[in-house]
Amino acid sequence: MSTLGPVSSILQELRDNAPPDRFSLDWLLDSLRARSFSVVILMLALVAMAPGVSIVAGLLIIILGVQMIAGRSTPAFPRRVGAYTLPTAYLSGSIQRVVPVLTQIEKIIRPRWPMPPQTTKRAVGCVVVLLSIAVVFSPIPLSNVAPAFVIALIAMAYLEEDGLFLSFALAVGLALLFIAGIVIWQAILGVQAIGGLF
Repeated sequence: MSTLGPVSSILQELRDNAPPDRFSLDWLLDSLRARSFSVVILMLALVAMAPGVSIVAGLLIIILGVQMIAGRSTPAFPRRVGAYTLPTAYLSGSIQRVVPVLTQIEKIIRPRWPMPPQTTKRAVGCVVVLLSIAVVFSPIPLSNVAPAFVIALIAMAYLEEDGLFLSFALAVGLALLFIAGIVIWQAILGVQAIGGLF
């Protein structure tokens, strides 16, 4: 399949060509030759917004983020991980919900503010890894949705080479991490205060 054109078109083509029951990571990588890092992270971020599979998708995004930090040109999964399958229904449902939003975003996103490729890749990898940790380890129900959506925005901006939108998405991601850090710190203080009562 082609990986050129608007992100919404790429996602719709992936949905149309997806296996009927379950899809594997190897299938994703085979379907996406060029720009595979950003598209695969985008796909996994969409899946991570669904309940039940967010932990698995978040762990896979962490693997990709670490590879971006390491400067790899294309993503790679261990054989067993690459063969792991996820329900196609999660993928199709997530794409169906998010494509109208992406279509609106595409009206303002375009290549601009060129940024150093390797530096940008590592910065994106760092923020994506931190947000994915929030997806995986946050104990609050539905708390995976916000960081997963921000990861999707970052991947989309990186895919479209829009330095301005990418800077905005990264800033939103950092703000989200800062808020999560405050919440976790307050929770720790609260547990300590309760422990001091006994």
